[in-house]
Amino acid sequence: MAPKRMAYQIKVTLDHIRPPIWRRILVHSDISLTELHITIQAAMGWANYHLHQFIVGDQYYGAPDIEDFVEMRDESRVSLYDVAPDMGGTFKYEYDFGDGWIHTVLVEKIVEPERGVKLPVVIQGKRACPPEDVGGPWGYAEFIDALKDPRHPEHERYVEWIGGEFDPDEFDLVGVNQVM
Repeated sequence: MAPKRMAYQIKVTLDHIRPPIWRRILVHSDISLTELHITIQAAMGWANYHLHQFIVGDQYYGAPDIEDFVEMRDESRVSLYDVAPDMGGTFKYEYDFGDGWIHTVLVEKIVEPERGVKLPVVIQGKRACPPEDVGGPWGYAEFIDALKDPRHPEHERYVEWIGGEFDPDEFDLVGVNQVM
């Protein structure tokens, strides 16, 4: 079992997208799930416009509200270590219930934090984050198809909506860490 103040190397992968979109992040083991939510938002490129939750087994963590459909535990009172104490642990992070962006969070490594390295930090990643409100994985697939084909009936609308170019294969590690 890892001591409380270790560094976790986690891989956050957006489900139902091919080729995959993912980020590899170093965080402290005692990061709260609230702070992990903010970290994932920055690492992936989301803008934190929508609701979210963590799903660990059959337990839900988030910001409890009397209108919740399921019992929601307060994410601010729970650490990453609490929900994934061991290497290989996995759970889900859902963002934007309307679009249904599900992420798999995997604890890849548990290591001593390097002296002088400020955590959290993104150490690797692949592909651009989908735009907010694009319609989830299926809307994103349609969006990519429309951008690639100037004859697609939605091409011009999408180009105007995103304000120009979008390269789905681009990932800017330096830029992401500036946001972090």
